[in-house]
Amino acid sequence: MLIVFISSGWHNGIAQQPNRSLIGYWQNWNDGACPFIQLTEINYHYNVICVAFAMPKTGTDYDMGFVPEGISVADFKTQVDTLQAQGKKVVISIGGATSAVKLDDSTERAVFVASMLNIIQTYGFDGVDIDLEGGSLSITGGTITNPIDPPVINLIEAIKEIMASFHATNGEKMFLGMAPETVYVQGGMSAYNGMWGAYLPLIHALRDSLEIIYVQLYNSGSMYGIDGEIYNSGTPDFIVSQCEALLQGFTTNGGHFDALQPDQVAVGLPACQNAAGSGFIDTAVVKDAVDYLMGLGPKPGNYTLVDPNGYLALRGMMTWSINWDKVSTCGSTWEFAVNYARIFGLHLPVFPPKEKSIAMQLYPNPADHQFVVQLPPNSNNGYRITLYNLFGRAVKEIRTSVLQHDDTDKELSIVVHVADLPEGLFVLHCECNGLVTTRKLIIHH
Repeated sequence: MLIVFISSGWHNGIAQQPNRSLIGYWQNWNDGACPFIQLTEINYHYNVICVAFAMPKTGTDYDMGFVPEGISVADFKTQVDTLQAQGKKVVISIGGATSAVKLDDSTERAVFVASMLNIIQTYGFDGVDIDLEGGSLSITGGTITNPIDPPVINLIEAIKEIMASFHATNGEKMFLGMAPETVYVQGGMSAYNGMWGAYLPLIHALRDSLEIIYVQLYNSGSMYGIDGEIYNSGTPDFIVSQCEALLQGFTTNGGHFDALQPDQVAVGLPACQNAAGSGFIDTAVVKDAVDYLMGLGPKPGNYTLVDPNGYLALRGMMTWSINWDKVSTCGSTWEFAVNYARIFGLHLPVFPPKEKSIAMQLYPNPADHQFVVQLPPNSNNGYRITLYNLFGRAVKEIRTSVLQHDDTDKELSIVVHVADLPEGLFVLHCECNGLVTTRKLIIHH
């Protein structure tokens, strides 16, 4: 039997799936200031990862393609599987700032649907994020409930077809997210023409299927709030006013846009100063604004909520981008993710049920100054053990893969010292090769 002693220390390791969502964009390219990272390097607070981007193939604006860069297809698919096994959603994002997508007729729509389904099936994505910019959507007339422009109508029908096919193939609902710029949504209060309000028919038609919308509250000009006042980006008033517009609904020249549910709305902000041209807000100010929006704090600016109780069920936060959040040269490492945890709190990890589990023994329980985790032989030494408190915070993490030994056919016993932890109930997760075993642990000094 190999005995390993672990004294202290915890690391960002195992993923969580809280009731809230932290959505982040993973950049499928390398940037000198914001380098490429592996999917498995993503901070564990992120539980919706938007892979950026599926883009039209050369010579078209409707035939979509995606190939992972900086990583092989096989390794990319394995990493997607790993994140999904941890309860995360990994979705493919369509478009981005530099790639217009426009479906002019039924033929182009059919090609778009087929190409997107091929991407989803090839990589095992959980769904689609719609991030169309650069004139991909434009309106010339009609109303929110009755659009007349073929690219808008065709996109709505295409997404419905993709969702239906996904459900038929996988037996479950496809994840659908949207990341419009403010001009496409709240901009409808200023005008309903061209880009102004152009996302509203899409949101309306798909609202029953929409999981989360996270309007980009950055790289934006000033926008009206539903109180008739104008608010500037980069302020707490902008966060509160633009989010409440979605939560209360608003009137446009194309008709009334009906309110969305709070659990469909997340706050979209840049990860750090350099991640966007404008709109970055200090983390403390972000917390003040979101606390007020949820009815948990005082008003941080001039905008007053229409609903004085706030929106406690607000879904979470989104950022551009995960890569920017990781770098230490633009704010501190994982600054956005940590602020999300400060605002929304942490919840215990939830893993999908497994047909098999690890034959783990845990003793003594209750534990005083230490406990032992006994595990079966593992030739890869690939166990990862994480101890969580009841707030869902990882207080210790042990990775047996860092151990070097030759006793791969012997049981592994890990002695974990917990004299530095308070008394109470904890949850221990042990993970190996996609299998997860959970045990409750009581610490009583």
